[in-house]
Amino acid sequence: QELLRVMRTIDDRIVHELNTTIPTASFVGKVDPGQTCKELYESLMDAHTNRERIIKNCISQTSAVVKTLKEEREKAHEDAALLKQLRKEQTKLKLMQSELNVEEVVNDRSWKVLS
Repeated sequence: QELLRVMRTIDDRIVHELNTTIPTASFVGKVDPGQTCKELYESLMDAHTNRERIIKNCISQTSAVVKTLKEEREKAHEDAALLKQLRKEQTKLKLMQSELNVEEVVNDRSWKVLS
């Protein structure tokens, strides 16, 4: 979650990025706003793609762990430590799945500001 927070910095600062991207009248000749906006757009696309890939990778890995723990749980019904680990991994999986929803909201907000 900390890594995602850091990776969402570009989205959190999108208004600032736009304000610094579009030149004032005195800088119009020195900066190509079209190129700068294109670079900002590409950075945003890359950030969104990378975060989604990372979240889905975490979900996949955690799902595999949950599946394995469930199979082990079927064999050892009375293992309290195993049950505790299973619950912990299930909670982690739910958090990762909710991060996908958060990601969608963050992305939508950024694109609305950019357009």
